[in-house]
Amino acid sequence: MELKQKFKGSLDVVVEPLLREEDPRLKGIYSRVRDLIYYNCADGKMNRGCAVLQTTQILSNFNAKESLEFDAIVLGWCVEILQGYLLIADDIMDRSITRRGKPCWYKTQGGTGLTAVNDSFILESCIYDLLRTYFHDKTYYLSCLHLLLETGKKTEFGQALDMETDNIETLDLDLFTFERYDLIVEFKTSYYSFYLPVALALHLCGRDSPEVLARAREILLRIGYYFQIQDDFLDCYADPEVLGKIGRDIEDRKCSWLFVTAVQHASPEQKELLKANYGKDDVDCVERVKTVYKALDMEKRYYQFAEDIYKEICDMITSDTAGLPPLIFKDFLDKIHKRSK
Repeated sequence: MELKQKFKGSLDVVVEPLLREEDPRLKGIYSRVRDLIYYNCADGKMNRGCAVLQTTQILSNFNAKESLEFDAIVLGWCVEILQGYLLIADDIMDRSITRRGKPCWYKTQGGTGLTAVNDSFILESCIYDLLRTYFHDKTYYLSCLHLLLETGKKTEFGQALDMETDNIETLDLDLFTFERYDLIVEFKTSYYSFYLPVALALHLCGRDSPEVLARAREILLRIGYYFQIQDDFLDCYADPEVLGKIGRDIEDRKCSWLFVTAVQHASPEQKELLKANYGKDDVDCVERVKTVYKALDMEKRYYQFAEDIYKEICDMITSDTAGLPPLIFKDFLDKIHKRSK
């Protein structure tokens, strides 16, 4: 069975304990939990969740016991649920319209408006219910619990950093630096999307020495950086039908790779154009920003920079993986290299 099919097909079994109606007074809430999980977690690419299973298989030389595979699948769904609750909140804050080709949860009848804020809290609680249910007596329970808690906190800090440039009244170009950008990417994207799945598998398989975790983190955070610059590019240039969402980085005044790079290379006149139009929810303003991007040949700059980062990561994997199979990292890299969504 293909790995993704195996992972996706396990959802009903994995979340069954969350949906048992143990208190009849909360029947409607249990139904809501089910809707939350299946709407927000069950139809994405599932790369993060599958990565826990894939890494576990690689570490076991593709001969993992069925029980170990199931534990990896449960941890994978913890990662997918973590992403689900983060995206519910992110879409509200970013005023997004669609996610994965359908209305954002807060735009649906089920998640009407700001009720979705509490829904994100409910979804987050499901992670720790699953951990307690399946792993309370396992040696790696506390390691996985601490990792998920720490990753959630880091990602929320990253979201706070990301929102800072949106919450100022007047656009200040001096705030849009690569120092800020790198910090946002590390905390908001790289830890939960790349380091977390692999680190969970390392704890599960007992390959979690400080040296191994440190080197894995170094490589995976760089892969996360590569992923995020792709994300920033696709937000501006990809077809929304292919991407599955309508890009709003320009309207939302995001500290994106495109904008930070543009600010660095823009002439004084172009900087004034960017300052006057970036972060405004207006079609004409968006087009003026894109006109500056075109004048600065941002597509060419992106493709060259992305290729340089890709080669750098390949060199990191070739030079030292702290004894881990290089396939763990190559698999991640191959999945996102030259992606279109």
